[in-house]
Amino acid sequence: MKAMSVLQSLRGIMHDRRPREFVMPKTLTAPSGATPIGLRPCTLDDEDELQALRWRNQAWLSPWDSDDPLGGPGLTFNQWVCDLRRREREGSGALFVIVEHGRIVGQVSLGAITYGAMRSGLAGYWVDEAVAGRGIAPLAVAMLADWAFDCPDGPRLHRIEIAIIPDNYRSRRVAQKLGAIDEGLRRQYMHVNGRWRDHESYVLFAQDRPAGGLAAALAAHGQVPRAAA
Repeated sequence: MKAMSVLQSLRGIMHDRRPREFVMPKTLTAPSGATPIGLRPCTLDDEDELQALRWRNQAWLSPWDSDDPLGGPGLTFNQWVCDLRRREREGSGALFVIVEHGRIVGQVSLGAITYGAMRSGLAGYWVDEAVAGRGIAPLAVAMLADWAFDCPDGPRLHRIEIAIIPDNYRSRRVAQKLGAIDEGLRRQYMHVNGRWRDHESYVLFAQDRPAGGLAAALAAHGQVPRAAA
């Protein structure tokens, strides 16, 4: 029986029988009453617009940009998009561009996805400095979370973490608007802008959300009520 089990495992690896964990939606639309944004997968056609947006926001975003401490090789835009498609096929990550009135104003992503007994992921986001303070970032994270928690074709997660450098006050405000739970400090959690940085960990749980989801609560109240302890 043990030999048969090993043989079956080898066959599974050889034939790539691992099931696809989620299907990327063509678009996610904000609920009625919210800022009219949409989330959609990034494509090769977005190169010029997205690169120009990142360049304009270089000073705004660079203090919070994660990087590889081992100095891995950089990727071309084409390679980066191909890597996004691979992560989607594997069910290990999902990235959306944030679109308002037909133009890209930021990104929101879900990475480090873990299935099985944990079913968790790590959310990341940034927006154009020109639209900061209008509630677009918390709404985009809320839309991402509702999809990741609820969509039958989504990853169906239980927990989403938001890791924030302590002096990134704007990012902390996003987590607070979402009603995320502060789980404390994680020492030297991520390599950011050339060095290992401590991060505050904020968490969203699927079962703690208001009825109708996070995005609808933001549209109705501007801030998600904290779940009862």
